[in-house]
Amino acid sequence: MTLKNPVVKVCVLVIALAVMTVSFTQARAYKVTTVEYTYKVHNKSRSAITALLASEDGKNYGEFDIGQGIPAGKTVTLVWDKSTDEGNCEQWIKAKFADGGESPATKFDFCEEDLVLEFE
Repeated sequence: MTLKNPVVKVCVLVIALAVMTVSFTQARAYKVTTVEYTYKVHNKSRSAITALLASEDGKNYGEFDIGQGIPAGKTVTLVWDKSTDEGNCEQWIKAKFADGGESPATKFDFCEEDLVLEFE
């Protein structure tokens, strides 16, 4: 198909630009909605952290997946699970240690930027 008529050429160009604009806008909107929430955990203790427990009410705790754990003296960056995106920002958190100990529960605000959880 050849486009000899200048009006047809302009119409095709306008349609192509409109499609590109919509595609770009949708891609940009998708990028904005797929933000990952991260936070850091600093283990100031002498024992590895083997688990992190979280609770909205301070009574019923669920366990975070922290892989192989967090060695003593180390800081790691973790990603908040997407399934909790609609949950409360404030959570009670406590750590379980390899030596069998457990930290006291502390309330943290996960909506805070550059959040660092420290456990001793």
